[in-house]
Amino acid sequence: MGAHTSETVDLAALGDAFARDPHPVYAGLRERGPVHHVRMPEGSVAWLVVGYEEARAALSDPRLSKDWRSVSPSLGLKTVASGPHMLTLDPPDHTRLRKLVAKEFTPKRVDALAPRVQELTDGLLDAMLAAPDRRADLVDALSFPLPMGVICELLGVPSLDRESFRDWSNTAVGSAPAAEKAVAAGAMHAYLEELVAAKRARPGDDLLSDLVRATDEDGDRLSPEELLGTAWILLVAGHETTGNLITNAVLTLLTHPEQLAALRADPGLLDGAVEETLRYEGPLETPTYRFTTEPVEIGGTVIPGGGELVLPVISDANRDPARFADPGRFDIRRDARGHVTFGHGIHYCLGAPLARLEARTALRTVLERCPGLALDAHPDALPWREGLFIRGPHRLPVRF
Repeated sequence: MGAHTSETVDLAALGDAFARDPHPVYAGLRERGPVHHVRMPEGSVAWLVVGYEEARAALSDPRLSKDWRSVSPSLGLKTVASGPHMLTLDPPDHTRLRKLVAKEFTPKRVDALAPRVQELTDGLLDAMLAAPDRRADLVDALSFPLPMGVICELLGVPSLDRESFRDWSNTAVGSAPAAEKAVAAGAMHAYLEELVAAKRARPGDDLLSDLVRATDEDGDRLSPEELLGTAWILLVAGHETTGNLITNAVLTLLTHPEQLAALRADPGLLDGAVEETLRYEGPLETPTYRFTTEPVEIGGTVIPGGGELVLPVISDANRDPARFADPGRFDIRRDARGHVTFGHGIHYCLGAPLARLEARTALRTVLERCPGLALDAHPDALPWREGLFIRGPHRLPVRF
């Protein structure tokens, strides 16, 4: 699509087939140019940016704001977060919030979590393998509870009502109608207010207590609204992305038996398997929203200023043949470095080291303990997450 056409591609009309496998659609758009005006499955309109170089540049373009105050009213978009957070702010506020949280996610801090991540993984697999029919939904058994358990312990909220929170989160970041999203967001907000109040009354040695102290003792650093927003994004991002990464890794290996056999034969390929999953079938299709603060020209198309929604397509950038040879082939021996699944620029994912640790631990332990692991449903029958944000199946039936 060039600068002079007003065509809007209706992704919402493509249905389940697009949710299951959007890659051919994006590849077709990429062949026509890097920028396309689309109607999202969520119902809003947006400008998609496809291709590796163009998407990577858009991810770090300062003319594309993360601040929801930039949103054009005509888009009808509403944030579902409980307050401003790192992914809805620009510098200097983004810089201030990120600095407060970053110390908890350094490689050294994450490495220290490894024994606990292993312990949680083992406990979940003990329960899964005890099933008398030797069948399970891997999402319920491992992919969701492992990262949720880790982030809850980090935050200091081990008694979190995880199933309720999971339902609210799935609704808030999916393609549900706006009214349903609003209800879920309201429930999450009320719940987080209670959590923060409880933590304020009885602080502990944990991340949420640290953030509460930063709010109460140095109010210009983290406002009450920012505290709620930060708790929200840590809980949601802390389980949604990693959970889908684990699910997608297992599914992709089970549907590529030669790659699974290679990994079983050489566990040294584990890191490569995680990176190639991040590239080939990562947990994010597009990043969180960006909005134009001025007209932005990309590949001959001018995207208007005034708060237009711009979505670099991460999953297409990672399958651009100009960057990755034979990109539609899943190859755990590939050098997949350079993928943009964790973003690029100042918003690069803080949780990347933790996500990698959890995925490596889960994948290694599942393969060690489940030598006969197999899909218990046809891949085409799996229900996939709707919308352009989170990528992964709702369920992954397995037998072992």
